[in-house]
Amino acid sequence: MMEDRILVDDFITYTIGIIVYFIGMRLTDHVAFLRSYNIPEPVTGGVLASLVLLAAYLWTGVEIEYELETRDTLLVYFFTTIGLNARFSDLLAGGKPLAILLGLTLGYIVLQDVIGVVAAQAMGLPNAVGVLAGSASLIGGHGTAIAWAPEIAETYGVPNALEIGVASATLGLVLASLLGGPIAKFLLKRHRISDVETNGMIVGISHEKEDIERINHVSIMSALLVMHIAIIIGYIINEVLEEIGFKLPLFVSCLLVAILLSNSVPYLFPGMHWPARTKALAVISDFSLGLFIAMSLMSMQLWSIGDLAGPLLILLGLQALATVVFIIFVLFPLMGRDYLATVLSAGFAGFALGATPTAVANMTAVTKTHGPAPTAFIILPLVGAFFVDITNAFVIQFFLSL
Repeated sequence: MMEDRILVDDFITYTIGIIVYFIGMRLTDHVAFLRSYNIPEPVTGGVLASLVLLAAYLWTGVEIEYELETRDTLLVYFFTTIGLNARFSDLLAGGKPLAILLGLTLGYIVLQDVIGVVAAQAMGLPNAVGVLAGSASLIGGHGTAIAWAPEIAETYGVPNALEIGVASATLGLVLASLLGGPIAKFLLKRHRISDVETNGMIVGISHEKEDIERINHVSIMSALLVMHIAIIIGYIINEVLEEIGFKLPLFVSCLLVAILLSNSVPYLFPGMHWPARTKALAVISDFSLGLFIAMSLMSMQLWSIGDLAGPLLILLGLQALATVVFIIFVLFPLMGRDYLATVLSAGFAGFALGATPTAVANMTAVTKTHGPAPTAFIILPLVGAFFVDITNAFVIQFFLSL
């Protein structure tokens, strides 16, 4: 008798993720639409792989599930590279954009739940479903949706809260990945914005420029060593904070530690080699982000949302439309109508509907084609990784209590 569930080992999942990434890269090379709209390679491969997974389930009735421990490690790797590349001078230079982006994001959390609750009421659904299809799963992502699901199921009479939350976060992730590039392309063309070159990319390696900096096993190992030290310190701090009742995602602690190290150690020991903004660190950053996105999307179990498809598609369609309108008519003008605003617009689409890594993937795809925007890679992760989680918890609780 055939089992109705297959659990794929973590190492095999890791390997499949690499294959999926290369498939996405090959498709992007051969499909002009994907290149034109800056669709990230891991998104192309990951969505295709999830559709194959769905077809296999519909054909055989067997659920294929992936172990994702390595994927979670790659997320920590990626945000540690972001922290190591961060400079306080960039943050100070981006002080005004950071404040504006923070205010817009906090306001949009409320707007997202207003849209969700109103739409849910219009369809005769509980308010809690609107919250689940709002900031709990979209700006909050899978982690927030899963964390709130048990309380919503028990207290607010939504027994399938977990499935609704996960389905909303999953579909939101797909929309986030697909909308960022087209929004950036539209804004660049409509406002005739020219690319702005700065002192180098904070993430990724440009496809257009020849790499002149030497990359070898020593530079890679040196970058990995510094990263691991930052991660170890971040893990210890995370454990201490959790013991005193202040819980943060591990990647946030590692991000903050990496920022502090990168803005102190090179000045305390000026002769010491530091991997910040080196090609070696950029390779690790690209590798980590690309595989994280590929593994996240390829593991989506699309069949789990079959019974909820109609209402969820309406709710998420409204949320996607609201996000696009908000970006074009509110965020982009207030952020300055320039290249930085364009890159942040692509990132905000990824963040408001998906997750911070999706936002960074969207921005990376744009900057690889049109030029670097280091400030965007500093301020958006800071907004997404710290301020939003705290605010979102209070907003979710408020709308659930209505």
